[in-house]
Amino acid sequence: MNKTEEFFEKIITVKLSPDKKAVNIIDQTCLPSEIRRIDLHTKEEIWDAIKKLKVRGAPAIGVTAAYGMAVLSAGIGKEDYDPFYKEFMEIKDYLASSRPTAVNLFWALDRMERCLVSNKDKAVSEIKEILYREAEDIREEDVNISRNIGETGFRLLEDIREKTGRAPGILTHCNAGTLATAKYGTATAPMYIALEHGWKGNDLHVYCDETRPLLQGGRLTAFELSEAGIDTTIQCDNMASLLMKSGKIDIVFVGCDRVAANGDSANKIGTSGVAILAKHYNIPFYVCAPSSTIDMKTETGEGIPIEMREGSEVTEMWYEKPLGAPGADVFNPAFDVTDHELITGIITEKGLVSPSYKEGFKKLFS
Repeated sequence: MNKTEEFFEKIITVKLSPDKKAVNIIDQTCLPSEIRRIDLHTKEEIWDAIKKLKVRGAPAIGVTAAYGMAVLSAGIGKEDYDPFYKEFMEIKDYLASSRPTAVNLFWALDRMERCLVSNKDKAVSEIKEILYREAEDIREEDVNISRNIGETGFRLLEDIREKTGRAPGILTHCNAGTLATAKYGTATAPMYIALEHGWKGNDLHVYCDETRPLLQGGRLTAFELSEAGIDTTIQCDNMASLLMKSGKIDIVFVGCDRVAANGDSANKIGTSGVAILAKHYNIPFYVCAPSSTIDMKTETGEGIPIEMREGSEVTEMWYEKPLGAPGADVFNPAFDVTDHELITGIITEKGLVSPSYKEGFKKLFS
């Protein structure tokens, strides 16, 4: 087993417990100082883990929700379909209330419901086992989705190295890494696929925006990339412009939580600013998006709900003493929306979609 394989074995974001009675996750609030795994047995524990970012990243949230529905459904003490379905839907609606922006959460929950309904003629005991298998399928599909996104992104890195004759400089924001998915990540998948194709860790250099206020870039992306042996640098978010101007950035890869039908993309707060800078410095800006995050029912980014979070994340979370003037209000949106005109391309598991996005998405889904 090589270093990359050892790394992926060590960092399995979400899995079932051996007895199938809990969802087992890495508590990402403890990273990078501690790799701590916790079991989630109840709907309250699963809801809390999603809400409080113990598990985060749209694909990982979807996998967690799928496993959660399987585990919680197994504990429903109803043998007849109708009361079983009623309790299933109560659990589903409860978990759906944990995060409003990440469309993968609702996609996974809806898929688990469709699986249940399509097997309504079977015994409830059999349906429970089918739900476990569906959750496993969702996880395996997520691994393949990330791998395919990575292959497309890797070809872009190959082109850069061929043109420049040096290691590509990559900027990423927040964490769209293996910690945010079942494996590989979305925005980090090109880097991991590069390793699988024989590139060394110093054959590319990744610059991680720290991503205020929760520091997912500094705590999580930099942690996993450096653990995998990739040359990695952390920078404060407000340093991106100077870094781009220096010529060290060849390409930007970011993830996303939801893509509107016109290509507007919601991602961690600060992403739209990175896109504006990349446009100014003529640096290609790519959104790495599983097709499940593309919401054709939402016409533009104006229709994407933006989660507002507690002000204490800005003023207290990382400090021994509160930071900020007493009595001042705090503005703390979790996401912003990057205008489609700032996006060079959207990389999905089905290939690269270029503007115009609405027509490209229609071809993608056809």
